[in-house]
Amino acid sequence: MPEGHSIHRLARQFQDVFVGRRLRVSSPQGRFASGAALLDDHVLAESTAHGKQLFLRFEHALILHVHLGLYGAWSFGGDHTFQGASSIGAPRRIGERELPAGTIVATYSGPPDPVGAVRVRLVSDHGWADLRGATTCAAISEAEAATVLGRLGPDPLRNMPGDREEFVRRVTRRRTAVALLLMDQSVLAGVGNIYRAEVLFRQGIDPWLPGESLSAESAGLLWDDTVELMSDGVRSGRIVTTPATFWSERPEGARGEEAHYVYKRQGLPCRRCGTTVGLAEIGARKLYWCPGCQS
Repeated sequence: MPEGHSIHRLARQFQDVFVGRRLRVSSPQGRFASGAALLDDHVLAESTAHGKQLFLRFEHALILHVHLGLYGAWSFGGDHTFQGASSIGAPRRIGERELPAGTIVATYSGPPDPVGAVRVRLVSDHGWADLRGATTCAAISEAEAATVLGRLGPDPLRNMPGDREEFVRRVTRRRTAVALLLMDQSVLAGVGNIYRAEVLFRQGIDPWLPGESLSAESAGLLWDDTVELMSDGVRSGRIVTTPATFWSERPEGARGEEAHYVYKRQGLPCRRCGTTVGLAEIGARKLYWCPGCQS
């Protein structure tokens, strides 16, 4: 599932290439036909993200709400003025990477015929965007959007005043294992399996430690590190949590498992202490950790 950094990249791309433009909205697949009709021929006013939720606000106070889930993805194209990634979302579920900006098409004569099950298509005078496979795709009101946001915890990529303190409060009042709390979107919005494993390792925190046993100071540092790593992910389009000293190609960047300390490195020696990286299941998801550094 794309993690929060990818959804914020999506929000920025929509802001750059669609906000302020009148859009044709359709549902080639047909499953979103009624919602598309409500949004069609209106100007996109704002694009925002919170955690893994994308909100495209139109001028008439209706919102296209999208949650990509495990299989959702947006694809984009347009003329020479339409700058951005060609696609964001599945199937690049590990260290997501998009094509470079400005490489979408050489010539543009309008959007291509839909390929596959396109849930919704947005078309401006300069480009298009197709959504496939999303868990949520709905036209909702401002009040309904507020309800969705009310169920979510603070987002490290928004990092609003008071968010750090709220995260500390939500984590340290619970008896649940901190590894589960980091994946609970009502506690922390946007973190997925990769960031969860990596920030816990970087902070030397036992994944099974109950939240209430975590000190306020440690919880605050956990928030700070998550903010830093996810902000890097927005800038680069990849989840890289290791320093350049671990990379075989510089300045090109980390390759494969070089990008992470523990994620998908089970059976390999820990980069810090040499202990074999472990793999377990918690909350029906795989957990990667170092039994030496995180005991």
